[in-house]
Amino acid sequence: MGIATTIGLDIAKSVFQVHGVDAAGEVVIRRKLTRGRVLGFFENLPRCLVGIEACSSSHYWARELIARGHDVRLLPAQYVKPYLKRQKNDAADAEAICEAVTRLTMRLVPVKTPEQQSVMMLHRVRLMLNRQRTQLSNALRAHLSEFGIVAPIGRGGIEQLLAVINDENDPRVPADARLCLRMLEAQLWVVKAQILENDRRVRASARATELGRRLME
Repeated sequence: MGIATTIGLDIAKSVFQVHGVDAAGEVVIRRKLTRGRVLGFFENLPRCLVGIEACSSSHYWARELIARGHDVRLLPAQYVKPYLKRQKNDAADAEAICEAVTRLTMRLVPVKTPEQQSVMMLHRVRLMLNRQRTQLSNALRAHLSEFGIVAPIGRGGIEQLLAVINDENDPRVPADARLCLRMLEAQLWVVKAQILENDRRVRASARATELGRRLME
């Protein structure tokens, strides 16, 4: 059996698929690996070219395999699809990755460092928190409108509604409804505090790089 020089690795949560070929293009490896055995498997292989479809966990695996001496390249999934020769499954995906990674014109995804991934996470979480703030604000407006209580659009309007919620003497809001609305209000304050903390971290990460400092000027 020849020595694998190129490997397509189809990663997953628990079971990974490996497809390897030698310098002549002959298949020499076709097997499944559980997650816990992946690194040990590659530690016992001579240095080779490894292709992985870019996804949420691919950067972690790329860093681990690079640390073990392999040449790892991340491929956009849409550029791997044309090399799929049969019905989509893990084995076929690994074979397609193995073929696609050898193409000289293949566009690659740079392997991100943990720090780069952390910065991206800051921005993704910020978007999620902003959506949650909007959802909570809209929920407060919708529920209070059921009792004929409305307010202008914007932060000022929300503040007016919160004042109504916390006015025990306002007879328009029943006790049970007031309890539920206060639950939403409590969540809204938590989300707002998290957004402020997230913004602080985003600014700090921007100031840590020359490009970020220039953009903030």
